Amino acid sequence: MATLILTLLLLLLATKLPESLAGHCTTTTATKSFEKCISLPTQQASIAWTYHTHNATLDLCFFGTFISPSGWVGWGINPDSPAQMTGSRVLIAFPDPNSGQLILLPYVLDSSVKLQKGPLLSRPLDLVRLSSSSASLYGGKMATIRNGASVQIYASVKLSSNNTKIHHVWNRGLYVQGYSPTIHPTTSTDLSSFSTFDVTSGFATVNRNSGSRALKVTHGVVNAISWGFLLPAGAVTARYLRQMQSIGPTWFYIHAAIQLTGFILGTIGFSIGIVLGHNSPGVTYGLHRSLGIATFTAAALQTLALLFRPKTTNKFRRYWKSYHHFVGYACVVMGVVNVFQGFEVLREGRSYAKLGYCLCLSTLVGVCVAMEVNSWVVFCRKAKEEKMKRDGLTGDDRCSGSHS
Repeated sequence: MATLILTLLLLLLATKLPESLAGHCTTTTATKSFEKCISLPTQQASIAWTYHTHNATLDLCFFGTFISPSGWVGWGINPDSPAQMTGSRVLIAFPDPNSGQLILLPYVLDSSVKLQKGPLLSRPLDLVRLSSSSASLYGGKMATIRNGASVQIYASVKLSSNNTKIHHVWNRGLYVQGYSPTIHPTTSTDLSSFSTFDVTSGFATVNRNSGSRALKVTHGVVNAISWGFLLPAGAVTARYLRQMQSIGPTWFYIHAAIQLTGFILGTIGFSIGIVLGHNSPGVTYGLHRSLGIATFTAAALQTLALLFRPKTTNKFRRYWKSYHHFVGYACVVMGVVNVFQGFEVLREGRSYAKLGYCLCLSTLVGVCVAMEVNSWVVFCRKAKEEKMKRDGLTGDDRCSGSHS
């Protein structure tokens, strides 16, 4: 039942869109006015434009904000495909390293940029017919580049007469090395800064990579159930059910079934994580990945250890039990910690899914505390009975003494 509740709560992730900060759009700047504008779904950005149908020219202004005094803000068009940065032709604004004044340079984001094989170098834009471009800070000449400073990127682009849809991208980063902007932050918000809009109707579509999002959610749900709940539950059954003499060796089969199910599901979740990492070579979550590898390795060693489990009469049995306990508890701790890391990676640190998982984990901890207290009560009671037997003060002796 607890696993079912946990599954349902975690599936809330599948219906929750990535967090975004939408900006308020305006059609007027200090130097120009535009016909239409839309708020973009991330980074408090917006865009305003005027489309001239007689010559298929688009005049636009992108509104963004800096996140660092030495950072950059960029906007561009992907002429080939939506929902990705690779292949985009962009204009990036940042402070000139020599003069400190705001400059705007063109860049092409090819596949080498995503893999970070070398610095991003400015070069003329191809595939996009750019007539003019400029950038300015909100506030005029007295404005300075700082964290939160607003920037406006102007551009005039010649479009194909039969295509009025624009696949555009935008982002911002913390540093610029010389004239080479460094990689932007890799939160889910920053990785979702792209959309498509129609310049004539103003209708915008957020081209989210739904397949990748669904895969991440599946990865999170499966791992939360396996590493984050089933493995701790299996450890609890081994610790407390084995003390119930009435069920005999049944506790071992329950323990083994729960742990094996958790390991199988965990292997599936681990495999999905490998696929996600392969599909996003420019994105790394060092701690989450390291904990995942360590947890899976420990669980695999635990599973293999069953094949070499000595008999109870074997002198190496106690060493095997010590190893089994140490590796098992380490696997449980790392798995639970990594589940919380996963919530942070998915930007679900304050979600109902995390709350549901915390409630299920708290319930399991509560059961452990209750069982531990009960175990100590039983232990103390048995110890007292044994002492009374040794002292000849059992209930039967007292009864026979009273009748004599």
